[in-house]
Amino acid sequence: MSSAIGPVGGTVEANFDGLVGPTHNYAGLALGNVASAKNAEQPSDPRGAVLQGLAKMKALADLGMAQGVLPPQERPHIPSLKRLGFSGKDAEVLRKAHSEAPGLLAAMASASSMWTANAATVSPGVDCADGRVHFTPANLATHLHRAIEPETTARALRAIFADERHFVHHEALPATPQMGDEGAANHTRLCTDYGAPGLELFVYGAAGEDRPRPQKYPARQTLAASEAVARLHQLDPSRRHFAQQKPEVIDRGVFHNDVIAVGNREVLLYHEQAFADKQAVQSWIRRSLRGSGSDREPAREPVFLEIADSEVPVEDAVHSYLFNSQLICLPDGSMWLVAAHECEERPKVWSAIQRLVEDPANPIAGVKVFDLRQSMRNGGGPACLRLRVVLDQAQRAAVNPRAWMDASLYTRLSAWANKHYRDRLVLADLADPKLLDESRSALDELTQILGLGSLYDFQR
Repeated sequence: MSSAIGPVGGTVEANFDGLVGPTHNYAGLALGNVASAKNAEQPSDPRGAVLQGLAKMKALADLGMAQGVLPPQERPHIPSLKRLGFSGKDAEVLRKAHSEAPGLLAAMASASSMWTANAATVSPGVDCADGRVHFTPANLATHLHRAIEPETTARALRAIFADERHFVHHEALPATPQMGDEGAANHTRLCTDYGAPGLELFVYGAAGEDRPRPQKYPARQTLAASEAVARLHQLDPSRRHFAQQKPEVIDRGVFHNDVIAVGNREVLLYHEQAFADKQAVQSWIRRSLRGSGSDREPAREPVFLEIADSEVPVEDAVHSYLFNSQLICLPDGSMWLVAAHECEERPKVWSAIQRLVEDPANPIAGVKVFDLRQSMRNGGGPACLRLRVVLDQAQRAAVNPRAWMDASLYTRLSAWANKHYRDRLVLADLADPKLLDESRSALDELTQILGLGSLYDFQR
């Protein structure tokens, strides 16, 4: 494995994980998400889900990672139900929705904001012309249960990254099929060091009716949306690239690029079926990624780790979320794979991981496995739960300090979850006014813990 070196200039890639919400349930709402559909209508464990997520955050913070927390959203979302014609007091709104349109109630009660890889696209200041970190909330226009998220997502990001000297917040793109945007799940940044100018790879599923596109499931990310985000973020045209995800694999359950590929620093780990033109992706990276070769920043060549379909079939990749693992660099510069337990349970997947770890020709030093079964059963692995934000020292100091995970915050949030969350939830419970009250009480207390002010609709 390559020699380890710490971050240049104190710049880090922070992970901000989403807290699982009190209404975590299995409604099977996401068309094209195989795991979500498979487990539809099964009982869920919201308390177990949030504690599993917190355990991962705490473990990475203990390893020296910059680990932050993003809040869940109010669910069931009464304002959206009222916009859809259900009137009366809150309890009456829930009763009517459950009786007349249970599918709408399920959509308005989804805890899907936990998967913050879909929250926004983030570009580091070193990549942007004005030197500030840019955020564009994803419009998530493909699915109703996700399309109601951007407004609160934007408010949460503004509350945590508030300093306008360091952070720029754009509005979500227009919520139309032509501008479908699913955030960082279709965006990868590669670099020689986090503090050096990087390459931003945008992956899309569709580019127009006359271009190749999936036939069975929707292409959630469009080329037009990716191009718009790149313009908003003031990216150097020579350092961003737009690549199409192979349409056939979208129809096999690869609804986001992060289900089939993951990148970190100079490493791109991907399945051979990931890209429509993988040679073009490789050529651009080889041509554009350059290290300075100084003592502090060694000249790193790009590393392409391709997993063949014969080694790990697409179906195994989808069910294990191998490529939805996180690739992280610890403070000593060593690179690790953060995987779900489901990877251990599929022999081909686990064999492929061991081959990667044992190969001295690539930088991956080892694998860390976490129990995230509650999220996995709804179609979200380790990488779905986090939003990556590259920060230099000044930018890191400007982040809301209460959002950083440490032993104290872990203890407070664990107690908070045990106090407010149920350990069993079925779809019929979504109409229970007590669940709405429990959720609001939990979020009200959370705003105090994280210092988020008046974040939620019911507080305004």
